[in-house]
Amino acid sequence: MPPSIESTDTILARTRHWLTRAVIGLNLCPFAKSVHVKGQIRYAIGEATNLEGVLTDLEAELQLLMQADPAQIDTTLLIVPHALSDFLDYNDCLFFADRMLKQLRLEGELQIASFHPQYQFEGTDADDIENYTNRAPYPILHLLREASIERAVDAFPDAADIYGRNQETLRRLGRAGWEKWLSEAADES
Repeated sequence: MPPSIESTDTILARTRHWLTRAVIGLNLCPFAKSVHVKGQIRYAIGEATNLEGVLTDLEAELQLLMQADPAQIDTTLLIVPHALSDFLDYNDCLFFADRMLKQLRLEGELQIASFHPQYQFEGTDADDIENYTNRAPYPILHLLREASIERAVDAFPDAADIYGRNQETLRRLGRAGWEKWLSEAADES
């Protein structure tokens, strides 16, 4: 999508709405509300229009997150509204993103979670509702601190059950329920 189509404010608003309404509102990630409420999420909107540019933005955001005080920035959403619209291209990017973590010696410090408007888990059909657990309005690389994940998992003893619970939540909602849920106003608190 060309950069002129949506303003930065619109991209940020759509991403925040998805986070507060879907991720937090449906409790798809029980760890998200805390960092949201504390204002510890960095929303970085990349201007890249190709894979090389996305990787440049990613490297800068990984470095920034490592240098930031976790009390100020605990996690980063690198939003990529102008590149990687094709899910297969996005998957290719994830391969290079993981290699970058290794090259920067950040494995064990940071990890990358993935969200995309066309997200599709292996072994599913494109329209399967389970895929919507990882669907976002734009391609997003979610940069997380390993230490934060470990603390969250310690506080949530059934962390391994999250994936299955999320799929069940979306099956109950169905596609029409999902669309209705997202169309409603989010609780921004």
